[in-house]
Amino acid sequence: VPPVLQVVCLGQCGLCISIASLNICTRGSAASCEECLLIHPKCAWCSKEEFGSTKFITSRCDFVENLNTNGCAGEIETKKSSIHIVENLPLSSKGSSSTLSDVTQIMPQKISLNLRPGDKTSFRVQVRQVEDYPVDLYYLMDLSLSMKDDLDNIRNLGTKLAEEMRKLTSNFRLGFGSFVDKNISPFSYTAPRYQNNPCIGYKLFPNCVPSFGFRHLLSLTDKVDSFNEEVQKQRVSRNRDAPEGGFDAILQAAVCKEKIGWRKEASHLLVFTTDDVPHIALDGKLGGLVQPHDGQCHLNEANEYSASNQLDYPSLALLGEKLAENNIHLIFAVTKAHYFLYKNFTALIPGTTVEILLQDSNNIIQLIVKAYNSIRSKVELTVWDNPEDVSLTFTATCQDGLLYPGVRKCADLQIGDTVSFEVSVEARSCPAETTSHTFTIKPAGFRDTLEVEVTYNCTCGCTTWLERNSSKCSGNGTYTCGLCECDSGYLGAKCECEEGESGNMYQNLCREAEGKPVCSGRGECSCNHCVCYKSEFGKIYGLFCECDDFSCARYKGVLCSGHGECHCGECKCHAGYIGDNCNCSTETNRCLSNDSQMCSGRGNCVCGKCQCTEPGAFGETCEKCPTCPGVCSTKRDCIECMLYSSGRLADNQTCQKHCKDEIISRVDVLKTDDQHSVLCVYPVNDCVMKFTYSELPSGKSNLTVLKEPECGSAPNALTILLAVVGSILLIGIVLLAVWKLLVTIHDRREFARFQSERSRARYEMASNPLYRKPISTHSLDFTFNKLSKSYNGTVD
Repeated sequence: VPPVLQVVCLGQCGLCISIASLNICTRGSAASCEECLLIHPKCAWCSKEEFGSTKFITSRCDFVENLNTNGCAGEIETKKSSIHIVENLPLSSKGSSSTLSDVTQIMPQKISLNLRPGDKTSFRVQVRQVEDYPVDLYYLMDLSLSMKDDLDNIRNLGTKLAEEMRKLTSNFRLGFGSFVDKNISPFSYTAPRYQNNPCIGYKLFPNCVPSFGFRHLLSLTDKVDSFNEEVQKQRVSRNRDAPEGGFDAILQAAVCKEKIGWRKEASHLLVFTTDDVPHIALDGKLGGLVQPHDGQCHLNEANEYSASNQLDYPSLALLGEKLAENNIHLIFAVTKAHYFLYKNFTALIPGTTVEILLQDSNNIIQLIVKAYNSIRSKVELTVWDNPEDVSLTFTATCQDGLLYPGVRKCADLQIGDTVSFEVSVEARSCPAETTSHTFTIKPAGFRDTLEVEVTYNCTCGCTTWLERNSSKCSGNGTYTCGLCECDSGYLGAKCECEEGESGNMYQNLCREAEGKPVCSGRGECSCNHCVCYKSEFGKIYGLFCECDDFSCARYKGVLCSGHGECHCGECKCHAGYIGDNCNCSTETNRCLSNDSQMCSGRGNCVCGKCQCTEPGAFGETCEKCPTCPGVCSTKRDCIECMLYSSGRLADNQTCQKHCKDEIISRVDVLKTDDQHSVLCVYPVNDCVMKFTYSELPSGKSNLTVLKEPECGSAPNALTILLAVVGSILLIGIVLLAVWKLLVTIHDRREFARFQSERSRARYEMASNPLYRKPISTHSLDFTFNKLSKSYNGTVD
C-alpha cells in the first residue's frame, strides 16, 4: 500500500511538494537514478518526463507500487540480482576410475552472479567425499639426535603403512623426506671440528651426520620397498638448540610439487613427525637471516633445501596459504609434551590435524590412519580472493538434516556422504562501471573448486539516452532519466534560472532575514522560492522552511502528549487540555469520589488526577486511607448497611454505590495481629462491635467483622470483698516479713562490727598494761678464783 502523502504549500509561489512520510526511498533524497538504486533494493526510479501532478513535485525514487499509482507505469527503472549456473557436472560416487580427472566432489563448478547492491541472492553448493579416492602421503621426519629410537622403529614402516592404507584406498603412494635445522650458528654446531661429525665428544652417541635443513629423499611412489630402503639408509644428526627447522621442510614439501610428485587427482597428506617445538618467522634474525621467506621451491639437484642459510623461517600465514593452495592436509605427529602448542597451530592453519606420537613412534601407523579418517569425516568450505565489497554468509545442512546458519563446516561424516551449503551473496556497494570480480569456494584439502564470477548491476538503462541542450531543459542542460542536468551558470528544475547577480537576488529572497541561512538551512532555493527538504520525522514547511510539525514538546515520547497538534514548534492543544505539551486535562470528573467529594476531601485535582495531601491516603480519588481519622466510621456505615440493612446508607442504591469496593466477611474470632490491618471498634447498645480493615492489591477493601458484638457481665460482690480482704492480709504479711528481714540484717551487722573491734585490741583481758612487778633484777659481771674454781656473776 503506498504511504500516505502529505502536502506542503510554499507561500506565494503556489508550489506544493508531496512528502511520503517515513519512506526509505523518498527520504533518501536521490538526485539520480543510480543514487536511487543504491538506497534500497526495493527502490525504483521513474524516468517518465511528465510525472506526477502539475501541483506537486513527486519523488521519482519510490517503491514500484507507489510509482505505478502515481502514473509511471511502463517507464520504471529497477534492477534485480541474478544468478547463472555455467558448469554443473554431477557428483561422482567413486574415485578409482580410469580417468581420475573426471572425478567430481563439488557441484556446481562455475557460476556467474549479477548483483545489485543490497539485493541478496543465494545458491546451493553440494560436496561429497567419494569412495576409494587416491591418496598421496609424504612422510616428513625429524632426524635430530633425540629421534634416533624413532628412526629405528620405522625402518619397515612402508610395508605396514601400505597394508593399512590399502584398506581405505586402492590407489596409495608414499614418499619420504627429513629435516634437522639450518646449519648456521646459533642453530647448529659450526666450529671446524664439528663440520663432518657434530656428535664429537658426545659420549652417548659419538657419531652422526652433519646438520642440514631439509632433504627430499623419496618421491611419491607405490613401491613401498623403496620407502623401506630409503629409511634404512638414514642416520641422525645433531643441532645446538632445542627447536627444529621443520617449518622450512613443510613449505618445501608443499611447493615443490614436481619433485615431490603430488598428483592433482589425489588427496595429499603430509605427515610431520617431531619431538620438539619449531622455529618460526623472525627466529632467523638470530643467525643474521633478515630476508623473509619467498614461498618458492628451493630444492637443488641433490634435492636439498639450498636457501636454508639465506632465508628466514616461514610464517604460519605463509604455511597456511601454500598448504591450501596445493590442497595438502598437514598432520602433526608430535609428542605429548608439545601437543597443545601444535593444537594451537591447527587453529591458524586450515585443514590441519594433530595427534600424539609416542616417544619411540610405535603408534605412527595407527596415528596416520586415525588422522586420515578424521580428515575424511569432515568438510569445511574456504573462500579465496573474496572481493571487499561482497559479503558471504553460509548455512550448512549436514547429515542430520538440520540447518546451521553461519556455519561452513560439517563433521562426523562417512565416506560417500553428501552435504550441502546455502551461500548468500550480497554486494555492499558499486565499484567502477566495468569492474568484475572472481572468487573461489573450495573444500579444505580438495582439488575441486567452485569458481564464482561477479558483475555489478548498478547502471540504469535510461542513462544511455542523453539529450543535450534539450528544450525540456530550456536549452540550458542535458535531459536524462526524466531530469535536467543544468549547464554551468543555470539552475532550477528546468534550468530556467541564471546564476550571477540575479542568482544572488534569488538567494536573498530565500532568507527570512539578513544573515540567516538560506531556507533556514532546511531547504534549497529554487530561483526565488524555497523547496523544503523531506524529513522522516514529519513535515517541513513555511515560506522559508522555518516551520515543521515535529519539533514541539513531548510527554513520555509522544508529541504534544497525543492531545494536540504541532504547529511551527508550538503545541496547539485540543479542547480540554492545557500546558506546553498538552498533558494537563482540565476535566475534574475523574477526581470525584463516590460520595461526590473532590478527591474524597483528602487531596487536590491537578490535570484531571487527584494528588492526595492527607498522609496515608491513596487511590484514584484518595478514597483509601487506613490511617486517616474517620475511616472507621466510613467503613462502619458499609458494614451496617450491607449486613444489617441499617445506618445512614440503608437505602439499597446508596449502599451499593458507596460500598461497591468493600469485601465483608464474618468470623467468630477476630485476628488483630496483622500489621497491615486497622482495628476499628464502635458501640452497639451496651456492647462493642469490632472489625479490621485492610486494602487488597486489587484496589478493594477487606473488612473482617465479628459475628456477634462483645458484651461485658455484672460484677460479683462476694468476690470483690474476698479479694479486698485477701489483699489486705497479704500486704500485712509481706510488711511483717520485710520488717523481720530488716531487723535480722541490722543485728547481724552490729555483731559483726563488735567482733571486728575485739580482734583489733592490743592486750588480753587478764593483763593490765599499767601494772609493774615490785622486784627488779640486776646482773653484775665479775670473776674471782676460790680454790682454783672460777665463778662468774654470783657468790656462794
